[in-house]
Amino acid sequence: MGRLTLAPITFEDAAAFVREHHRHHTPPQGHKFSLAAMAGAQLVGVVIVGRPVARRRDDGMTLEVTRLCTTGHKNACSFLYGAAARAAFALGYSRIGTYILKREPGTSLTAAGWKLIAETPGKSWSVPSRAREDKHPIEPKLLFERSAA
Repeated sequence: MGRLTLAPITFEDAAAFVREHHRHHTPPQGHKFSLAAMAGAQLVGVVIVGRPVARRRDDGMTLEVTRLCTTGHKNACSFLYGAAARAAFALGYSRIGTYILKREPGTSLTAAGWKLIAETPGKSWSVPSRAREDKHPIEPKLLFERSAA
């Protein structure tokens, strides 16, 4: 399988990888930065990091992993979660979070030093004043976080 290495990746290339490989999400609208996991010359995963989606978490010092996607390569998820946190802290941010579906185990997050801090109910983004088509699973989610301190 080979040792994983980290590489920069453009948002466009990371988004294309997500479109091809993610189980239940399309790419996000944008990012602060994206990183790639490489096994030799093969791209095996990407992490896209941006501003928190929830307004209450968007305090200017917090980032969010908005997409993490791999080909299933061993340890690629925890490798990318760890790299995303280190990069965020190196840029001066104090915390980084991400949401996973409640039915997912969170093993990779725990292995990368992230802590479960909350459970959120699944709900639609559609409201009468701004109707939207839900393109994501509407079910409970778990919020994991890692802090710089």
